[in-house]
Amino acid sequence: MQQLSNSKIPSITIEDPTPLPGNGKFHVKLIEGFYQNLRRIISWPMLALFFGLTWLRIDNLPVVLFDFSAHRIFLFGIELSWYDLPILAGIMISGASLLFFMAVGWGRVWCGFACPQSIWTWLFIRIEDMVEGRAAKRAKTDESNLTGLVLLRRAIKHSLWLMLSFATAITFSGYFVPIDQLLANIIALEASLFSLSWIIVMALLTYANAGLVREKVCLHMCPYSRFQGVMFDNKTRTVTYDKQRGEPRSHRRNAEDNTGDCIDCGICVQVCPTGIDIRNGLQAACIDCAACIDACDSVMVKLGKAKGLIEFYSEEQLSPSQNTDVQPQKPSSILSPRLLGYLAVFSITLIGVFYSLQNRTELLIEIAKERGSLYQISDDSVCNNFRIELEAFSDNLSQLKIAVNNHNGSTPLTLIGPKDIYLTEQNNTFLYRVCSPLKGQPTRSKIDFTFSNSTFSSSKQSTFIAPTQ
Repeated sequence: MQQLSNSKIPSITIEDPTPLPGNGKFHVKLIEGFYQNLRRIISWPMLALFFGLTWLRIDNLPVVLFDFSAHRIFLFGIELSWYDLPILAGIMISGASLLFFMAVGWGRVWCGFACPQSIWTWLFIRIEDMVEGRAAKRAKTDESNLTGLVLLRRAIKHSLWLMLSFATAITFSGYFVPIDQLLANIIALEASLFSLSWIIVMALLTYANAGLVREKVCLHMCPYSRFQGVMFDNKTRTVTYDKQRGEPRSHRRNAEDNTGDCIDCGICVQVCPTGIDIRNGLQAACIDCAACIDACDSVMVKLGKAKGLIEFYSEEQLSPSQNTDVQPQKPSSILSPRLLGYLAVFSITLIGVFYSLQNRTELLIEIAKERGSLYQISDDSVCNNFRIELEAFSDNLSQLKIAVNNHNGSTPLTLIGPKDIYLTEQNNTFLYRVCSPLKGQPTRSKIDFTFSNSTFSSSKQSTFIAPTQ
């Protein structure tokens, strides 16, 4: 039997992992800069759209409304039915493809610049900064007792947070119930218990997510943070610390011994809304908001050094083959098969959505033979009874004409019932009798019911049954 070797297994030293952020309270320092201005250019119009779209009307119809009671979806002047839900699925698929496209190209820029969680968190931080002072002052206040003016400021802050939360909840509810009707019911104390409960729950969730939980949502609740590493490749541009340029770190007073540009001021950590240190490498909690880039660039400018110690870099840009001295060379291309693949999926689904919108359901037609006998014979005629249910998804279809035609065209058909149909929201069920000469009528034949007006025409096929001759 082979003897086991007595040689010892070599030992290696494993560094302790960086603790997860958010385990303790921290205060975010607000910073100005190019990327923060860009974030506002993106987020403020989105906020304006969110709070404004519920009030806009096109032809006296809401711009966006998911009306459960009427089984309607109003989308920028287009009225959809629940039977057009695949169109919404296509919109969601195209949106997901666009999200993945951005993730492969530039990391979690959606999270940092456009995600509602981030936008509302920054709003809450702005309110906190306005009422209680800057981050350093807030941190110092937390160490003292809540008395007098400190307690008053704290109460004002939470009151403003709750006001914004309820405004958010009511606006969000306005995408499912007309906002003017909802507010009128609330003011008149006639809102249903369900509506009030929904608004309160939504407001409390907004208050907790943006005011109390904040970065824990991005780290522990958002699935995107878990699979972002799978989306990245060596061409993905994400917020990265240029280690070759910045290390070793040293304080400014020891600059003569420092071979790197990082002076270890810690401002990149102070401005991070998730509390991470970007110098420790890519982390799941990083949302690519670029606040650390603006903060570090401001320090570099004061020191008379080049910007870009922290920037949107790819692994390819910072690899030794692309790096001379401490500065990255010319930017590398972000194009990759994966990026082009997501762009292709996004383009195809978007084309499919537009095609589906042009061919959406405007009139839902259901035709069924009335229960009982398959046919009735009267003199020299055979008749079938039909129950017709119609549901229109356009205001132009309130009045229609009905006609019936035989496929073979050889046997004439007579339609017994009103030729003009007036559709209402309450009852759109109609009973008709179709008769044909008994002689020469086949046992089963296909017939078409046609519904039309001056601008619209749609047909539905059914079966006419006659006795065997």
